[in-house]
Amino acid sequence: MKLRQLFITAICVFTFNSCDSFLEVDEVGKSSIPLFFSDMNGVRAAIPGAYSSVYAYYDFGYTLYPDVAGDMLRLNIVGGDTKMVSEYNYNATPEDEITPVGRIWRDGYEALANVNNIIEYYPKLVEKFPQNANELAQIKAEALFLRGLIHFDLVKVYAQPFNFTPDASHPGIPVLVKTPGPDTNVGRNTVSETYTQIIKDLEDSAELFETGIEIGDGSVYHVSKLAVYSLLSRVSLYMENWSDAANYATLVINETELSQGQDYLKIFNTIGASDESIFSLSGKLKKSTVGTFYNINNPTGFADVKLVNLLNENPDDIRLQLLKETPGQQTTPTLKYYKPGIPEGELQHDILVIRASEMYLIRAEANVNMGQLEHAKNDLKAIQARAQQREVSEIEIAENGASALQKLIWDEKAKEFCFEGHRLFDLTRTKQGVVRDNSNTSNVKEVQYPNFRFALPIPQTELNANKNILQNSGYEQ
Repeated sequence: MKLRQLFITAICVFTFNSCDSFLEVDEVGKSSIPLFFSDMNGVRAAIPGAYSSVYAYYDFGYTLYPDVAGDMLRLNIVGGDTKMVSEYNYNATPEDEITPVGRIWRDGYEALANVNNIIEYYPKLVEKFPQNANELAQIKAEALFLRGLIHFDLVKVYAQPFNFTPDASHPGIPVLVKTPGPDTNVGRNTVSETYTQIIKDLEDSAELFETGIEIGDGSVYHVSKLAVYSLLSRVSLYMENWSDAANYATLVINETELSQGQDYLKIFNTIGASDESIFSLSGKLKKSTVGTFYNINNPTGFADVKLVNLLNENPDDIRLQLLKETPGQQTTPTLKYYKPGIPEGELQHDILVIRASEMYLIRAEANVNMGQLEHAKNDLKAIQARAQQREVSEIEIAENGASALQKLIWDEKAKEFCFEGHRLFDLTRTKQGVVRDNSNTSNVKEVQYPNFRFALPIPQTELNANKNILQNSGYEQ
């Protein structure tokens, strides 16, 4: 897949069929795209199309994969959706084109093409429509964020974590800031180079937002300044740049509040709720793979006993209300994708990309690593108080050592973000590996870190079309 680019917008679709890679664009696309971006209506249509293309890879595999390959989900293999079985059993191969191996790569780079087109034509549009400079700057800021997000998502899936080597010099992914032509074979950048581009795009986005160009309606379905700061905090955490992770998290925490009580539960089962969400991908008018996978009546994936036991450590934990525990049944479905009272044909499964809760746990982890243990405790108490529906002053944390506090933070994140697409990446970036309960239905109960299977293979179609793309170690034929 030399990264053939699909340019998807709200009003038109360009498909470039003459090449076999998802990294390149053919002559038809080259002539069609400039025409599309010749006026404001085109770029206005392009940005919702870009969001939609990001939703495509999040919904199909990216949101599911980190939990399926993690240690707190159980897969219903009998009669279930077999698309995730290879990831569940850690036997994915480069030939798995219709599973997350092929689909995340394909859909991710298609999304990247959409975003790059917006950024590429921005200067000409500003020159042609100076009266729309603020609106165009807003669109560019959103596109830069999405480009950083896509690169970040792809490098987490197809490369080992940032700290796998001391200088992050191990293979990453192709970094694309412009769609290459059909005669250009693009190779893989290092993980360090990939993260450098991610940070640059996010900082450039933040700089645009900081000029005061935010003119949107404040919807969480559009990138905002807080979304940019939040993603910068998350990326910094993965890079173990603790001070930046904490500082960016603070910028977000200072302007947001945690949802409490029933308002917290409404984050997941009410569309359009005013809550702690910072950035979400809209599932409106979309058929949701995630929603089907976590369907409460016949779920493909559901909570493993390891997660249930972790949550049951405190019977008052409000997050237990997001699990459907039914005596006598073998499954414990999540209710995070359940919309009560809404007919099946009208369901809208939004994907929560960033919530304020994460910023508290990022800052807590960063402070532990900087030796600021009391600050870390304060953030941890805020999350625990909300979970137990108590005042922060009522929460006591007896642990005083850094390692004990670190484990508390990791456990809290497992409870808070289960089924939201974080678990595997949190395990691998902290070099913990995967240890499942003995009753888990997977053939693989433990995968120690490091292991080549913590990165999915590059799809074989891409390797066949682009000789500059090297396969991940361990998957070579």
